[in-house]
Amino acid sequence: MTAYLFSCVNATCAIPEAYREIFRGAEDVVQSREGWEPGSLNLGQAFAMKYRTPLVHGDVTRLLIDFEQDGDARWSKFAMKLPEGTRVKIVDRHEKPFRVQLMQRIVGDLKRNERVLHLMIHTDPETEGRVTLDTPADAPLAEKIGAEWCLKLRNREVDARHFRNVALSPLAEGLARRFPADRYAQVRLLVSQGFFLEGRPWKWEKLKKILLETLKETDAAG
Repeated sequence: MTAYLFSCVNATCAIPEAYREIFRGAEDVVQSREGWEPGSLNLGQAFAMKYRTPLVHGDVTRLLIDFEQDGDARWSKFAMKLPEGTRVKIVDRHEKPFRVQLMQRIVGDLKRNERVLHLMIHTDPETEGRVTLDTPADAPLAEKIGAEWCLKLRNREVDARHFRNVALSPLAEGLARRFPADRYAQVRLLVSQGFFLEGRPWKWEKLKKILLETLKETDAAG
């Protein structure tokens, strides 16, 4: 049986009150594509509801801390204005709970199920009218799921692309090293933001419905 883990790292552009001063005058940047991924939380919630499982998602803008990165790469030019001690507190209060929740979910799901599909949900400002499925190298289970899902999306006339051997993120790579690739499968889903922001080329609700249905069909076929 397959367990499903849905995560949405860039879910919000929220800034806790204690850190708003460093973004004063740059609120438009925080609310732009640099600060978050519009539509990703809405899509993640739809998957989580469909599969009746909690969504793991980020709670602050990535301009405060980027959960997908490691070391100094986590900090934007804004966050680097903060003292090191303050940044340590941000790690403890925001990044660590997110990563711990992911680890606990994977460990628990693998104990109870044959395999886990970790769907990492993103919206993409760079593409138009496209759904992209990325899978990492040396990941035959993820490749199989990605390829089958992509085919089902294309059969529904969605412009879907599956890219193999993709370097995902330091966070994803760290998780992949901890768990066997034949039981833990990572698929990064990127959906063009135009669907959510402008309803083009399809209405957002229509695309969501197709994504949910075709993933369920892929699960049933596997």
